[in-house]
Parts: sequence; C-alpha cells; structure tokens
Amino acid sequence: MHRYDDPNFRFNYEKIMEMTETCKQWGKWGPDDEWGTINYIGDEERKEAAKLVKTGKVFSLGLNFDDQGPQRGIFGGRWNPIHTMLATGTDAVQGIQTPPPGKEHPNQYADDAVSLPLQCGTQWDALGHVFNQGKMWNGYEATLVTSNGAEKNAMHKMRDRMVGRGILLDIARWAGVDSLDDGTAIDAEDLDQCAKDQKVEIRRGDFVIYRTGHMERCLDAGDWGGYAGADAPGVSFHTCEWMKDTEISGICADTWGCEVIPNETDAVFQPWHWIVIPMIGITMGEIFYLKDLANDCAKDGVYEFMFVAPPLPITGAVGSPINPQAIK
Repeated sequence: MHRYDDPNFRFNYEKIMEMTETCKQWGKWGPDDEWGTINYIGDEERKEAAKLVKTGKVFSLGLNFDDQGPQRGIFGGRWNPIHTMLATGTDAVQGIQTPPPGKEHPNQYADDAVSLPLQCGTQWDALGHVFNQGKMWNGYEATLVTSNGAEKNAMHKMRDRMVGRGILLDIARWAGVDSLDDGTAIDAEDLDQCAKDQKVEIRRGDFVIYRTGHMERCLDAGDWGGYAGADAPGVSFHTCEWMKDTEISGICADTWGCEVIPNETDAVFQPWHWIVIPMIGITMGEIFYLKDLANDCAKDGVYEFMFVAPPLPITGAVGSPINPQAIK
C-alpha cells in the first residue's frame, strides 16, 4: 500500500489515455454486448457457487436505506432516501380510510413511498454510468444515455445476472488495522497477498469484495463526515490491469467510490472509474456493509460464498440500489 501523494505512483493524463488503450475490451463478447465482464459467469459458474453454501448463514451486505444514510450533499446533489407514509395505522383506527366502491366497510392498511437517488446507498454502478472520451462500454456513444435513460448498458439488463461466487478480501484486518487511513492506496500486490494469506483463490468470474473499514469507522463515530464524496482509502489506479487480467466479473467495496481519494493524479477525478467501467466492462458495487461478513470469515477462515445481488430492474437506469447477500 502507498499514500496517494507518493511521487513514485503519481501520473498524468497521458498515463490515463495509455491505460485506456491497454485495458480496452470492446468487442470481446461481440459488437452488441451490454454485459461486459458479467459474461464470465454462466450456468456452470452459478452451479458451482451454489455448492459453497455449507451452513446456510446469510449476511446482508446492504446499508439501511433511510434518512441516516451517508449522503451529505458533497457529490452530485444526491440525498438520503425520503420515506413517506401514504396511509398509516392511525388512519385506519380513526376511520379515515373509506370503503372501496360497492363495499360496506373499509379495508385497514398501511402504504408508503420512497424518493431516492439510485446511487445514494449500497448500489451497483451500471456500465452506462461512466464515459471515457464520449464513449461507454463496448464503444457505444455516451449520447445514448438521454433524459429518458440509457438505451445501452442500462442496469435493468443485468436483472438475472448478478449471481456467482463471491470472495472477501479483508484488507483492513490483513493490514492489522480497524480502518485504512483516508488516502491509502491499495496495490495489486496487496490484493494478491491478502488473498494468499486468507487462503482464498481469486478465480475467473468472481465478485471480488474488499474491506477497508472506512464505513465501520464512520458508523462507530456516529458521523459520516465526508464519506460520500471526500477522502477515502481505496484501490490504486495502478490496479486497472489487475482488474482486467484476473477476469473478475465484478468489484465491490465498503467505500463510496472504490478507488483511493484523493486520486494519484491532478488530471481528472476518479480516473480508475474511467478505465474499469467503460473500457474493461466491470460492474462496480459501492457502499457495501461488510462488518458482519468479515467477522464471520475471520472466525471460520472461509472467505468464499455464494453471492446474490440482483439490481432493481428500473428500465434505463445507470445504477441501482441493492441488498446484496453473501450465503455461506
């Protein structure tokens, strides 16, 4: 690991463009592909993932969606979910609810609604979420994402794809800390060594989930601070080739943006996103709650599990809230 400002790891815009070409996988699964690296998972891989269920333990990796979430208006105008009750038990008891047409007595019920940005909590970034030089995954024009939503690379097209083998890389515990410091960059060598020391093999088609401890640090403090948009630990830009060469299907983390912030360059914001999503075709999971899973993995030494995390099939969406499940 290194600090974001280590001069040995700093890079410029030309390096981003070089990595763009080095990692480009457009056309690998044909000119019409909209799944990217999720193509690495097929029926056989899902059957093998199901065999990992030994105890039946289920761990929710989703943060609650409520007004106590991490959004503090730092990035993109996102807000925490607004939950509105349309009908309550008080309405029922007070007789406010009227009978349906043709009926003598009213039903008694509660009903509610929610308003939220699709990426305000635990969520997937779709392949139509990030562009590089006006293009998204597989070379589709960025202009195909309009005010009506994404015509290509939309999240709803993954509605039956996000099931497979998951592995946890507990980087924080491996490094001997409760939480990595903000600005700590995780290198490819760290990912490999953590896996080796945990005795878990990274395989083609895996959903790789890594823990920095950042979310738990905020939850323990009772203060999100700059969690959603400001400084954070995360993977280095220099892991881009690792993300491609390992042939993983997805990458997920307990941070807001997966990559280290501040970035290792002054050229652009979140350069790792520029490569991983539109060039490699990796669907990215963010704001994962990993404490319970990590504690169980440390206890039994098993860092692999069946991973199930379907998105909400919101037509044309470039992200989706999820409640991902690790089943051991």
